Amino acid sequence: MPRRTKSYPNAQRDALLLDIAERHLFLETLETRNSDALDFHDTSDWAIRSALEAAFEAGRRAGAGPIDTQS
Repeated sequence: MPRRTKSYPNAQRDALLLDIAERHLFLETLETRNSDALDFHDTSDWAIRSALEAAFEAGRRAGAGPIDTQS
């Protein structure tokens, strides 16, 4: 399902971060919802590592050109 792109300079970065959070950390949103049950999560070490590796790789690719959020 395609996401709408926000109309501010960090929209592409934020979309990529949300994609990583969804795929690796199984989070629905990165927005604050003002509820401990919704804003704090138990997350495995391997999921955090996977998300960090994905973010690192995205940064490395961004240095070489436009960010590809479909990988």
